[in-house]
Amino acid sequence: MADQNGILLESGTNELEIVEFEVNGSKYGINVIKVKEIIQPAAVIPIPHAHQYIKGIIQLRGEVLPVIDMRQVLGSQPVEKNAQEKYIVSEFNQQKVVFHVDNVSMIHRVSWDQIEKPSDMYQSTDTKVIGVIKRNDEMLLLLDFESIILEINPESGINVGMVKKLGERERSVKKLVVAEDSPLLRQLLADTLKEAGYDHAEFFENGQDALQYLESLTAGGKLIEEHVQLVITDIEMPQMDGHHLTRRIKEHESLKKLPVVIFSSLITNDLKHKGNKVGADDQISKPEINQLINAIDRLIL
Repeated sequence: MADQNGILLESGTNELEIVEFEVNGSKYGINVIKVKEIIQPAAVIPIPHAHQYIKGIIQLRGEVLPVIDMRQVLGSQPVEKNAQEKYIVSEFNQQKVVFHVDNVSMIHRVSWDQIEKPSDMYQSTDTKVIGVIKRNDEMLLLLDFESIILEINPESGINVGMVKKLGERERSVKKLVVAEDSPLLRQLLADTLKEAGYDHAEFFENGQDALQYLESLTAGGKLIEEHVQLVITDIEMPQMDGHHLTRRIKEHESLKKLPVVIFSSLITNDLKHKGNKVGADDQISKPEINQLINAIDRLIL
């Protein structure tokens, strides 16, 4: 089911809609939930000594927004301007940014299980590709926009310093399961959870792997609470997204009592209802790691 703008209303279907855009002849995608609007390029004011990805700033209805040149991000050679160029105005991680692309073509609705994770041959902690969608004879690359923003402004990411502000922490024997597709964010989460006293966290790069692991722990009638006390999940992940994972856990007879916290750049007041509908126990917007730790403390200590 979709509203008049084509955005999926139903929660936990493991589907998403992707805006397809082009940079230097290659096709990429961004989750439509992150897109506020698509506009014609506007006059940009350059910023001295800005990051190489930053083209400058524009004013849009009273807001001053940074413009990120996706050609620079993707290592493409500068090309002449063309009439199809567009600005994708986006909002996630509690901030608005504008992505300058060569063209915006269409919107696709796909299932997360159609999105393949990048090959280990080119996957690394600084990869900008989090998924590959095969469409006929073409490939659409789903980009990790959070890591692009983090590269430009490291202070906008998960920060161990936020946890240190919570004060002295005791070590906890509680075990967590974390589903997060970004290698960089998995490492940052591991570091900050350890700082918060949670040394026992098992990490998975998608919801499907996390669910299979949880189900394996209940084989033979074993109680899940004896092995895992809480699940943290991102929303955007290949194979199975966080909303669908949460729904599957809450519908599973042996797993349904397990607390689930959704920790995602897509948590906004307008979208929290999606997590509520699938039974999430809490929803925290990245990068508010201190709020995540407080939620974990409240749910399992």
